[in-house]
Amino acid sequence: MLKNRAIVHMDLDTFFVSCERLLDSRLIGRPVLIGGTSDRGVVASCSYEARKFGVHSAMPMRMAKMLCPEAVVLRGNAGIYSNFSKDVTDVINESVPLYEKASIDEFYIDLTGMDKFFGCHKLASELRQRIIKETGLPISFGMSANKTVSKIATGEAKPNNEIRILTGNEKPFLAPLSVRKIPMVGEVTYKTLCDLGVKQIKTVQDMPMDMMHRVLGKNGLSIWRKANGIDNNPVVQYHERKSISTERTFNKDTIDVAKLRGIIVAMTENLAYQLRRGNKLTACITFKIRYSDFQTYTQQQRIPYSAMDHTVIPVALELFRKLYNRRLLVRLIGVKFSHLVSGGHQINLFEDNEKQLHLSQAIDKMRERYGDRSVINAAGMEAKSISRWNPFSGEPPPLLPNRRQ
Repeated sequence: MLKNRAIVHMDLDTFFVSCERLLDSRLIGRPVLIGGTSDRGVVASCSYEARKFGVHSAMPMRMAKMLCPEAVVLRGNAGIYSNFSKDVTDVINESVPLYEKASIDEFYIDLTGMDKFFGCHKLASELRQRIIKETGLPISFGMSANKTVSKIATGEAKPNNEIRILTGNEKPFLAPLSVRKIPMVGEVTYKTLCDLGVKQIKTVQDMPMDMMHRVLGKNGLSIWRKANGIDNNPVVQYHERKSISTERTFNKDTIDVAKLRGIIVAMTENLAYQLRRGNKLTACITFKIRYSDFQTYTQQQRIPYSAMDHTVIPVALELFRKLYNRRLLVRLIGVKFSHLVSGGHQINLFEDNEKQLHLSQAIDKMRERYGDRSVINAAGMEAKSISRWNPFSGEPPPLLPNRRQ
């Protein structure tokens, strides 16, 4: 473990609910559910009052309403939540030298070395109070020598509080907690560990590293290190990406409408997947077309924040329909997503169609394992040169981003 690090993890408490309560004080103290409001919808966020009834995020809305029938159910507004998130981000940006925005409501802050001037814990506490005062949003933080322990500490600090774990106290702090508290331990891994009789982090701490590796492979090693409070991952400086785009220039100009539509579907589908991988959403889609005489036209359309294929693909195709001139050969087409915001894994839960959400998640898992083009829309099967570059990975783009078909 690197010594003398001071890593703060800040997390806005029940963020979407807190935003709604700022807009309508009548919601304070009442159980609140936010997400898809139809019976096929999914809970994106719920208040602590609702959690007492067994409700949790990602639960089907119909089940949540059965558990807590007196809850106030709201559709949610991604744009409003993004604006509140920006307000918090601005306060943090003005106050600290290095921070990472992990999602729409979650931040890592590196205060290493600041103790020489201010005192790291004092600085973090003052920042938390400033956020509460200037935005009205409750926020909690955990502080330790690394990201993992700080994140777990934040969970223990909630609601609206703070915890500091001194260097050397990481293992005793983690020991009595459930292994479910370890980041990256999902339901499947948790069940596997429970089947082995492993329910507390202390049991993992006492296990040989080799045993965890045999049971869970590479993930077992990561879990063992986290359970022992070992995490040297750095805080990565936050830079908001404003747009993501792709273009295709043809070797031979074409009027093949079926081919053009297929490539548009493939490009849009891939961009949407990259958004989800980067935990992003778009609010504006732009389509670009260049004809054989080099005349170029673009048209854009604003949409509700989304990164879902069934939302963005029809918009891209409709923009193509509006711009396409059947009398001219097409030289180039392009699609761009802009007005990007973070937090897509949560805001996407506003989608009413629970089946569509689960299908999208399953397909993305297959793409992560077998490649971006392992599962694709049938309409885009002929577009064979869709880029595999992840624009949110921090890696440079490929040398030839505009490959020719």
